[in-house]
Amino acid sequence: MSRWNIKNVRLAGVSACVPKEIVRTEDFTFFNQEEAEVFNNTVGIIERRLGPSSLCASDLCKEAAEKLIVELGWEKDTIDVLVFESVTGDYKTPPTSCILQDRLGLSENCFCVDIPMGCCGCMYAINIAANMLTTGDVHRALLLIGDTAMRMGSMQDKSRVPLFGDSGTAIALEYDTTAEPILIDFHTQGSGYKALMTPHGGYRHPITQDSFIQEDFGNGIIRAPKDALIDGMAVFTFAISKPARTVANLLTEFEIDKDNDIDYYLIHQANKLIVDRMVKKLKLPVDKVPYNLEQFGNTGPASIPLLMVTRLREKMRQKKPIRLLGSTFGLGLSWGTMLLTTSNVVIPELIEI
Repeated sequence: MSRWNIKNVRLAGVSACVPKEIVRTEDFTFFNQEEAEVFNNTVGIIERRLGPSSLCASDLCKEAAEKLIVELGWEKDTIDVLVFESVTGDYKTPPTSCILQDRLGLSENCFCVDIPMGCCGCMYAINIAANMLTTGDVHRALLLIGDTAMRMGSMQDKSRVPLFGDSGTAIALEYDTTAEPILIDFHTQGSGYKALMTPHGGYRHPITQDSFIQEDFGNGIIRAPKDALIDGMAVFTFAISKPARTVANLLTEFEIDKDNDIDYYLIHQANKLIVDRMVKKLKLPVDKVPYNLEQFGNTGPASIPLLMVTRLREKMRQKKPIRLLGSTFGLGLSWGTMLLTTSNVVIPELIEI
């Protein structure tokens, strides 16, 4: 079973950075006014942030990291682990985490690693870094998590582009023997990988001239093999079934009262249809399920930390313990559930660049 009960690790801080440019649903040329209104009301994503072509996920994450390090009061040479989680890294090689180690001015003794796990990436990053910290061999980790997902696909793909937004976040973890355990549970269904993929650009299907030839699939979907795609129906069916079932199993197994033992449920902000269906299926208290997708869309791996910054900042900064249950799902296909107790977390205000 892919489950970890991680001791001695505390969430010390969270920060987030988004581009200033706001793209509203009605700005997309493939929507008429009526279609835009239907999309806003059903999918729930009214605005999303789009960075210029010169802006990378690493740039957004760096801004979030610099601000967080200052407000934490950490000396940069005390950061032992740097994780960069993104599917929109600077280059195929080298790892973007190595570049960020230099850009941030971290010690040459810092362990660096890239993780390209998409929408589940936040939990993967926390799991990997926290397991490094749990023994006390290293004491501080900085997780940089984000994507510039809108540019991964065709801007003429009605099925994909309006769902996503750009964001970069930073999470600080530190060794603390008084911390409540972090419980993380992971699952994978690799047979469904084609539901979310970029067909050309890897070594299975390298880029050729054919990679740039656009095809009209009808219904406002125009894309080339180099563009990321989403099989909406397959993803929807997956997202409302397996992640919800895993959350329910975890609540039952650990005898957690969903109404009284959890302060907030942080569900990956894929779209309103999916989040609403999970809430209904699990019978979660609606006032404990924050949303921010109406402002930022699906920000991939940054979804959960961005939700913390924009919706739970004041709560999580208090000394009173806050118990969070997170659910993420996406590329792979993969999905994860995390139980995390926080208090006195450093959370700067949202950064816009």
